[in-house]
Amino acid sequence: MALLRLSLFRLLHIALLASACSAADPYVFYDLKLSYQTASPLGVPQQVIAVNGKFPGPLVNATTNYNMVINVHNQLDEELLITWPGIEMRHNSWQDGVLGTNCPIPQTWNWTYQFQMKDQIGSYFYYPSLNLQRASGGFGPIIINNRDIIPIPFAQPDGDIILMIGDWYTRNHTALRAALDAGKDLGMPDGVLINGKGPFKYNNTLVPDGIAYETVPVDPGKTYRIRVHNVGTSTSLNFRIQNHNLLLVEAEGHYTVQQNYTSLDIHVGQSYSFLVTMDQNASTDYYIVASARFVNESLWQRVTGVAILHYTNSKGPATGPLPSPPDDTYDKSMSMNQAKSIRQNVTASGARPNPQGSFHYGSINVTDVYVLESIPPVTINGKLKATLNGISFLNPGTPIRLADRDTVKGDYKVDFPNQPLDRPPKIDTSLLNATYKGYIEIILQNNDTVMQSFHVDGYSFFVVGMDYGEWTENSRGQYNRWDAIFRSTTQVFPGAWTAIQISLDNPGVWNIRAENLDRWYLGQETYMKIVNPEENGNTEMAAPDNVLYCGALQYKQKPQKHSSSTSNIPGKLRLLFTFMLALYVAIFYLS
Repeated sequence: MALLRLSLFRLLHIALLASACSAADPYVFYDLKLSYQTASPLGVPQQVIAVNGKFPGPLVNATTNYNMVINVHNQLDEELLITWPGIEMRHNSWQDGVLGTNCPIPQTWNWTYQFQMKDQIGSYFYYPSLNLQRASGGFGPIIINNRDIIPIPFAQPDGDIILMIGDWYTRNHTALRAALDAGKDLGMPDGVLINGKGPFKYNNTLVPDGIAYETVPVDPGKTYRIRVHNVGTSTSLNFRIQNHNLLLVEAEGHYTVQQNYTSLDIHVGQSYSFLVTMDQNASTDYYIVASARFVNESLWQRVTGVAILHYTNSKGPATGPLPSPPDDTYDKSMSMNQAKSIRQNVTASGARPNPQGSFHYGSINVTDVYVLESIPPVTINGKLKATLNGISFLNPGTPIRLADRDTVKGDYKVDFPNQPLDRPPKIDTSLLNATYKGYIEIILQNNDTVMQSFHVDGYSFFVVGMDYGEWTENSRGQYNRWDAIFRSTTQVFPGAWTAIQISLDNPGVWNIRAENLDRWYLGQETYMKIVNPEENGNTEMAAPDNVLYCGALQYKQKPQKHSSSTSNIPGKLRLLFTFMLALYVAIFYLS
């Protein structure tokens, strides 16, 4: 019997070694259940989208190169997709979570995303991508930690603090959607939330009684990493902490030159990390403020989020006026100059043990240039629409790569114009035909009247320049060709342009979109189709085993029984886990 037990233990050891060989990078498993619940963040009961009963949702925590298996349960009354902006999904646009790449998860179903945090670190957030659902919640933070062998370029903080800030309406996403469908704009938000809570009562007129607010407890003398995400609908916010400096260290997964700011404008969809040292005397608590920017701020006073920074030895509550927002009455370029001051730390290592500045992007020849112009929404066929280069994007009935795989004809066209054309605006499913391993320059020309954010899935990009006016060929003379910040979401000021450059090394179909939810919903997006012409199965992953079918391929979809998991963990790995479990049971009963 002892010999048998020894043999079984040896078999178990072999199985564990095989597991390590077949899955060298660890697997992390999450279940995210999205459902409605009633909350009153601004004192008015309303329906919000909670994740696992929490609003905002729980943290997804991983480390560079971890394999993520995230089972998403749709307990809403409509279809659902979760997207992971900033996570580059190497060679795997099947997991991107937008309509051009995924069929939506039906009501009562669940679907398992599987992807790898390949060569990434930093601060991100997840959220639902369909039908303005993010305006009702469903979002939560993501942290990707450095591997132990890669040092962070600053002393290890004493703690981590996450703040999710965003404008908020007391109408839920279905009411906001109905307004847009009726040709109206969304109007002024009702407030700003910080971690799903309303403002501290700093003003008796602007803040009613009974509002729950966020309190952040800290110890005196300690330094914290504060990760701030603008998860709102459409409003840029100025973030500041009374009497404290914000030492900027990271922007969407890339370490920055370390600079102190008294406040920073954070635009929709953007994420930053600051180091904040608790160096005040704690005579009172301190205000944490997120206030609306690039609007009539006297009219928008109530669109202000206020939380409390509470020292453990604080002698009393915060009192008095809020710290002042930036005053750019006489200097309209102040915020843009601040944005330009955010630069890459070219000597720090990111996810790999080589400096972030070792990729000399400024010496690479540009292969294609696209000028993407946004203008105020227009009426097309009786409907209010937002456009890029005069095209309001119509999502295909069948996701693009699925249509390619199953030869669905006429689903889309690869004819997106590389500049605005002199023609009437139209609704179309038009993609950029991008060249694999090319190096493209995209000029985001904002001729709209509002501040905008733009995001590119599957990639980070270099923000090489921005300025007011119309971009011209001569504008390249002011580009930053050495330490431009590398990120996935950038602001574009009204009446101005932002230039980004992207190295197209990630094949697939990747979304380019306005992060402002109203503009996105009205059609301000497109996709890049990037195909390796020498594809041999090694550069782009195949469709997962649990792929959902819709549109022209709906007939292929099998019913999902009992909301059972549709995990697509590799079959061999599942068998190996089963074998290991059987061995464990056998050893237990024979001992």
